[in-house]
Amino acid sequence: MLEHFSIEITAQPSDIDELGHVNNAVWVRWIQDLATAHWQAIAPQDAIDRYIWVVTRHEIDYRGNVGAGETVTGRTWISEPPKGARFWRNVSFTGPDGKIKVSAKTNWAIIEQSSGRPVRVPAGLAELFLQD
Repeated sequence: MLEHFSIEITAQPSDIDELGHVNNAVWVRWIQDLATAHWQAIAPQDAIDRYIWVVTRHEIDYRGNVGAGETVTGRTWISEPPKGARFWRNVSFTGPDGKIKVSAKTNWAIIEQSSGRPVRVPAGLAELFLQD
């Protein structure tokens, strides 16, 4: 069972705002990119084909800045069982200095692609993502 999933992201010049650091909207995109990569790395192909996830809530704490060319390590993990169609995803981005730059808790709902409706998270699927 995988406890944390991580990817490296390097800030591009287009990610930088007028204050010289990664824009808040980019952090949200990176949260989604990280969650999607986690889903695609762990879920079986039949689940990827059948379901899609949508965000219902983001709670984000901005703790530091990252400039163009700097690389952050994005980590995500699921620490609580789902409630119906939803579960909370934990996220942190650590900068090159080893400090957390952004942390977030995001709520996601699973949608069955064929109907476009939320469904209860299948128990076997949830088990793949829950840490001990």
